[in-house]
Amino acid sequence: MRRVVITGAGTINALGTSVPETLEAMREGRCGISQLDIRDVDRLSVQIGGQIHGYDEAEHFNRQQIALYDRFTQFALLAANEAIAQSGLTFAGDLAARSGVVMGTSGGGLNTQDENYRAVYEEGKNRVHPFVVPKLMNNAATSHVSMQHNLKGPSFTVSTACASSNHAMGQAFHMIRTGLADVMVTGGTEAMLCFGGVKAWEGLRVMSKDACRPFSATRNGMVQGEGAGMFVFEEYDHAKARGAEILAEVAGFAMSSDAADIVMPSKQGAARAIAGAVKDAGVALEDVGYINAHGTGTAANDKTECAAVADVFGRHANELMISSTKSMHGHLIGGTGAVELLACIMALRDGVIAPTIGYEEPDPECALDVVPNVAREAQVSVALSNAFAFGGLNAVLALKRA
Repeated sequence: MRRVVITGAGTINALGTSVPETLEAMREGRCGISQLDIRDVDRLSVQIGGQIHGYDEAEHFNRQQIALYDRFTQFALLAANEAIAQSGLTFAGDLAARSGVVMGTSGGGLNTQDENYRAVYEEGKNRVHPFVVPKLMNNAATSHVSMQHNLKGPSFTVSTACASSNHAMGQAFHMIRTGLADVMVTGGTEAMLCFGGVKAWEGLRVMSKDACRPFSATRNGMVQGEGAGMFVFEEYDHAKARGAEILAEVAGFAMSSDAADIVMPSKQGAARAIAGAVKDAGVALEDVGYINAHGTGTAANDKTECAAVADVFGRHANELMISSTKSMHGHLIGGTGAVELLACIMALRDGVIAPTIGYEEPDPECALDVVPNVAREAQVSVALSNAFAFGGLNAVLALKRA
């Protein structure tokens, strides 16, 4: 099977509008969660989030584009532009036909839905903009990235709630590995921080009103975020032949389904995905040095994830570093795994482990090294990125140092 490497990365999220800004914030353990600035925020009981403040769509797109691009599409395009620029690739001829896009999202054009439902039901309007459907559809971001960069190969969107990005990147990995493509632009995007998006999540009663504190005994829920993370996955020999800079190697991927409960996670399902990714990467359990955890800050997720890690790794679980960057940028739902993959690349490439901030006191049910509050320097050769979604859908990526 062919090897797959990462030759470009891009992002926009609450920590920064580029990869360098985001990694600097992760190194500093900076929190991007703040008071929400959205319409009707006073009607929400949860008023915090990992919002991208100061974002002005008119600085990046013209009026015609804004009419077509929901906020989640805008984020995807900006992140994809950064990733492709770093890769140095131009897509034309045979390469264009052998390159595609696989992207994850959960809410898709939720801002567009929210605005137009409000116009029709609250304001009594009888017409909506003719571009509402192409603006809100979940594949909009994928389609616009493919059109902007002339990517004519396999392109589609994956929607598996909080595991969407990891599932998408896993599919991109498989396509290159098995010879269906040579290059794939992949990742995830989300923009659910609108009134309807937050109000719906409030109903689940899993949201914190003050902070995201994964693994801490004082944790009281998750915090939503927004943004995108995008990557250029490329076949190894293709990248080497053109002298590309390799950020990391995507070595393995595994998926599982809990087949148990629509919202409560299963230790067994998570453990199967973790163990499967390690096996698929062809590495020993002892080779894994860092795990970017799903780590939502909810009581159920954090203890279940720690138990799954302990079951898979045995004694080595105590030697692992496991952190949740959701404590800094919030939970981007369908886009979260893509932003979190940046922390894995930073661990492998720079020897810096992003911390779990907001950690206040130990929880005996999360008795692992969660890298509390302060980033750590450590040499790591293999890292995992966990994603466990509502509906019991699990996806884990394994990366190796380039």
